[in-house]
Amino acid sequence: MTETHEGGCQCGRVRYRTSGKPNNTTNCHCTQCRMAAGAVYVTWSEYPAEAVTFTTQRPQYFRSSDAAERGFCPSCGTALTFCYFDGDTIDIATATLDDPGVFTPGDHLWIDDKVAWVNINDGLPQYPRERGST
Repeated sequence: MTETHEGGCQCGRVRYRTSGKPNNTTNCHCTQCRMAAGAVYVTWSEYPAEAVTFTTQRPQYFRSSDAAERGFCPSCGTALTFCYFDGDTIDIATATLDDPGVFTPGDHLWIDDKVAWVNINDGLPQYPRERGST
């Protein structure tokens, strides 16, 4: 039996279901993620695109760069997804899962952009930019 998880936005208008386990779960400190969520960082769980199904209304999308778009609820504004245009994965904002404690982050990305007063002392790997960068 395939593992499934559900989640959605604050108002409930956009709901989704994931199938299987995420490829990874990460804390992203990049400026765009911080601005999109209004938070000091965002935790994302990455899935193959075909493993995510929207069960009610689909999110509205904002082209946040030449390479990617972000999905959000058009009613309440909850940040929900991140996708590269040329990729085959979708990142789900982990905090929007009905049970966000299911997936523990494995690392921190874009540390070069983190807010100065954020102290990371959880022992997870930290990358200046994307995973694997030094």
